[in-house]
Amino acid sequence: MDRELTQKEILEKDFKSKMRGYDPTEVDEFLDVVIRDYDNFQKEIEQLKAENDRLLDKVDEQAKQLSTQSSSSNQTNSTVSNFDILKRLSNLERHVFGSKLDND
Repeated sequence: MDRELTQKEILEKDFKSKMRGYDPTEVDEFLDVVIRDYDNFQKEIEQLKAENDRLLDKVDEQAKQLSTQSSSSNQTNSTVSNFDILKRLSNLERHVFGSKLDND
Protein backbone atom coordinates (compact mmCIF):
# COMPACT_ATOMS: atom_id res chain seq x y z
CA MET A 1 0.00 0.00 0.00
CA ASP A 2 1.52 3.31 -1.08
CA ARG A 3 1.06 6.32 1.15
CA GLU A 4 2.06 9.85 0.47
CA LEU A 5 2.30 10.95 4.09
CA THR A 6 3.66 9.45 7.26
CA GLN A 7 2.46 10.28 10.75
CA LYS A 8 5.61 12.29 11.30
CA GLU A 9 5.11 14.31 8.12
CA ILE A 10 1.55 15.15 9.14
CA LEU A 11 2.70 16.16 12.61
CA GLU A 12 5.56 18.31 11.35
CA LYS A 13 3.62 19.98 8.52
CA ASP A 14 3.92 23.75 8.75
CA PHE A 15 1.37 25.91 7.01
CA LYS A 16 2.24 29.41 5.89
CA SER A 17 0.09 32.05 7.45
CA LYS A 18 -1.60 34.64 5.29
CA MET A 19 -3.96 37.40 6.02
CA ARG A 20 -7.45 35.99 6.57
CA GLY A 21 -6.01 32.46 6.67
CA TYR A 22 -7.05 29.50 8.79
CA ASP A 23 -6.66 29.48 12.55
CA PRO A 24 -3.37 27.63 13.20
CA THR A 25 -4.65 26.13 16.48
CA GLU A 26 -7.72 24.74 14.76
CA VAL A 27 -5.59 23.27 11.96
CA ASP A 28 -3.21 21.70 14.49
CA GLU A 29 -6.11 20.17 16.45
CA PHE A 30 -7.57 18.74 13.27
CA LEU A 31 -4.21 17.31 12.21
CA ASP A 32 -3.88 15.69 15.65
CA VAL A 33 -7.19 13.88 15.01
CA VAL A 34 -5.95 12.83 11.55
CA ILE A 35 -2.73 11.46 13.08
CA ARG A 36 -4.65 9.43 15.69
CA ASP A 37 -6.92 8.00 12.99
CA TYR A 38 -3.90 7.26 10.81
CA ASP A 39 -2.24 5.42 13.69
CA ASN A 40 -5.43 3.44 14.45
CA PHE A 41 -5.79 2.44 10.80
CA GLN A 42 -2.18 1.30 10.68
CA LYS A 43 -2.65 -0.83 13.81
CA GLU A 44 -5.83 -2.34 12.39
CA ILE A 45 -4.06 -3.16 9.10
CA GLU A 46 -1.27 -4.92 11.01
CA GLN A 47 -3.80 -6.91 13.07
CA LEU A 48 -5.72 -7.93 9.95
CA LYS A 49 -2.52 -8.99 8.20
CA ALA A 50 -1.53 -11.10 11.21
CA GLU A 51 -4.98 -12.71 11.35
CA ASN A 52 -4.88 -13.32 7.59
CA ASP A 53 -1.49 -15.03 7.93
CA ARG A 54 -2.81 -17.14 10.81
CA LEU A 55 -5.88 -18.19 8.82
CA LEU A 56 -3.79 -19.01 5.74
CA ASP A 57 -1.54 -21.20 7.89
CA LYS A 58 -4.61 -22.94 9.30
CA VAL A 59 -5.97 -23.56 5.78
CA ASP A 60 -2.61 -24.98 4.70
CA GLU A 61 -2.53 -27.25 7.75
CA GLN A 62 -6.06 -28.52 7.11
CA ALA A 63 -5.29 -29.08 3.43
CA LYS A 64 -2.27 -31.18 4.42
CA GLN A 65 -4.38 -33.18 6.86
CA LEU A 66 -7.03 -33.76 4.21
CA SER A 67 -4.37 -34.81 1.73
CA THR A 68 -2.88 -37.24 4.26
CA GLN A 69 -6.31 -38.67 5.10
CA SER A 70 -7.16 -38.98 1.42
CA SER A 71 -3.93 -40.80 0.56
CA SER A 72 -4.27 -43.20 3.50
CA SER A 73 -7.90 -43.78 2.52
CA ASN A 74 -6.81 -44.54 -1.05
CA GLN A 75 -4.19 -46.96 0.25
CA THR A 76 -6.80 -48.73 2.36
CA ASN A 77 -9.16 -48.99 -0.59
CA SER A 78 -6.32 -50.26 -2.75
CA THR A 79 -5.37 -52.85 -0.14
CA VAL A 80 -8.96 -54.04 0.18
CA SER A 81 -9.30 -54.22 -3.58
CA ASN A 82 -6.04 -56.16 -3.90
CA PHE A 83 -7.15 -58.56 -1.17
CA ASP A 84 -10.46 -59.13 -2.94
CA ILE A 85 -8.66 -59.82 -6.22
CA LEU A 86 -6.27 -62.28 -4.57
CA LYS A 87 -9.17 -64.04 -2.88
CA ARG A 88 -11.01 -64.39 -6.19
CA LEU A 89 -7.86 -65.73 -7.89
CA SER A 90 -7.41 -68.27 -5.12
CA ASN A 91 -11.01 -69.44 -5.47
CA LEU A 92 -10.60 -69.74 -9.25
CA GLU A 93 -7.37 -71.74 -8.87
CA ARG A 94 -9.06 -74.08 -6.41
CA HIS A 95 -11.96 -74.50 -8.75
CA VAL A 96 -9.80 -75.15 -11.85
CA PHE A 97 -6.85 -77.00 -10.39
CA GLY A 98 -8.70 -78.60 -7.53
CA SER A 99 -10.87 -80.64 -9.85
CA LYS A 100 -7.78 -81.73 -11.85
CA LEU A 101 -6.09 -82.82 -8.66
CA ASP A 102 -9.14 -84.82 -7.63
CA ASN A 103 -9.13 -86.59 -11.05
CA ASP A 104 -5.47 -87.72 -10.76
